[in-house]
Amino acid sequence: MGVWPERWADTLMAVDPDTERGRVYCMFFKTKASVSADPEKIETLLTRSVVEIIPSDESLRKLLLSGERLRIKLGIDPTSPNIHIGRAVALLKLRDFQNLGHTVVFIIGDATGVIGDTSDKESERPMLSRADVEKNLTEYVSQAKKILDPNLLEVRRNSEWLLKLDYSAIGDQADAFSVADFISRDNIKRRLDGGKRVSLREVLYPLMQGYDSVAIKADVELGGTDQRFNLLAGRVLQGKAGQPPQHIVMSELILGTDGRKMSSSWGNTINLNDAPQDMFGKVMSIPDSLIETYFVHCTRVSLNVVKNILTKSPRDSKFDLALEIVRMYHGDIESKKAGERFVSVFSKGEISEEDATPALFSEGQTYADALVHAGLVASRTELRRLVSAGAVTSVATGKVIADMNNEPVEGEILRIGKRRIAKMIKSK
Repeated sequence: MGVWPERWADTLMAVDPDTERGRVYCMFFKTKASVSADPEKIETLLTRSVVEIIPSDESLRKLLLSGERLRIKLGIDPTSPNIHIGRAVALLKLRDFQNLGHTVVFIIGDATGVIGDTSDKESERPMLSRADVEKNLTEYVSQAKKILDPNLLEVRRNSEWLLKLDYSAIGDQADAFSVADFISRDNIKRRLDGGKRVSLREVLYPLMQGYDSVAIKADVELGGTDQRFNLLAGRVLQGKAGQPPQHIVMSELILGTDGRKMSSSWGNTINLNDAPQDMFGKVMSIPDSLIETYFVHCTRVSLNVVKNILTKSPRDSKFDLALEIVRMYHGDIESKKAGERFVSVFSKGEISEEDATPALFSEGQTYADALVHAGLVASRTELRRLVSAGAVTSVATGKVIADMNNEPVEGEILRIGKRRIAKMIKSK
C-alpha cells in the first residue's frame, strides 16, 4: 500500500481508473470513535491557534456542544515536496478536532495545485506539471500522517470532482461571484495597480477551492488568514447548493527562522521531514521573540507548562522548544540525540563527520551546484547572501570560502551559517 501504514489497512479504497494501476485515489476510514462535547476541551479548541471564527465563536461552540460528528476540511495544494511547521499549525488543529471524535477530510489539491493559489503572492504563481503534483502528493500524505489520526480521516483528491465539472457547471458556480469580488483583494489590487499581470486561471482558483466544500459537505474548514476569500467562497457555494454554510476557523500565520513569513521560496522553513539535528538547529536559530509563538501554535505543550518554560532564559526556553518539536516528528530518542549533538557541535565547537550532510558533486561542478542540489541552501540567491556575510567557512581551517564557482575539494567539511554542516563528496 505504498506510503500508507499497515494500521490503515481496514479501509475502503477507490482506484482511479484513468491513471496508473493501483494508485490510491481516495481513502475512507471506517473506525468511528465517540464524539466528546467536553466544554473545557471545546474551549481550548476554539481559542488555541485561532485568529477568527466565521460566522462566530458562539455558533461553532453550540454546534460542538451538540455532540454531532462534524466533517472538518483542510485542503493543501502539493506545490512542493515538504510540509513545514507553519502549515502544520492547521494539521495540529485538525488533530484537535479528531481528539474530540470528529472526522477530518484532508483534501490533496491535485487539480487546484496545477492552477496555483496566489492568495499570499505578489506575482503570478507558475503552473505545476501533473508529474510534479503527483510526486509532491505522495510526500504530503506521508508527512501529514505524522500528526493526524488515521481512524478519523478521509484522504481525498479534488480531481475526483473538479475534473468532472463541465462548462455549464463551472458557469453556474461562477455566477455566485463578481470580478469586483476578486480584484478587491489587497494583493490582487496591488498587482493590478502596479501593472502586473493577473491571469484568468487565478480568478478560477477560489471558485474551485470553494466547490471542494460542496463536494465533501464540510461543516468546518480550516485555513490561514491569507485564505479568507477562498474560505468564504466555500460558504457561498454551499448556500447555493442548499447545504448549511461551513464554519471557518482561521489560524495564525507563522514566521520563519529569519522572522519573515515562513515560505519555502525564502529558505526559512522548518520542514516536518527535516533530519532531527537539522530540525533542532533550525529551531535554535529562530528569533527569541518567536519562542512563545512557536510553543503555542506549533506544539501542544500545555499552556501552563509553556508559561513556566518561558521564565527561563531565552536560550534554555528555545532549547526546550527544539526538544519538543523534534520529539513530535522523530520521537523521544532522536530528540534527545539531537539536543546532545547540538550542545557538542554548537556550544563546545566539536564537529564530526556524522553531523555533516553529504553534498555530492561530479567533475566540473561547483560548490554552488553541490550545496543547492543537496538542499543545504534554498537557492543560489541564499548562498550568495551567506557568502557575502562570510558565513560559509572551512571547518578544518576556519577560512571563509568566498568563491562558490570553484570545484569543491573531496572530503572537505563546510559550516554554512550557524547550523548547517556539509561534507563535499565527489561522485564516482
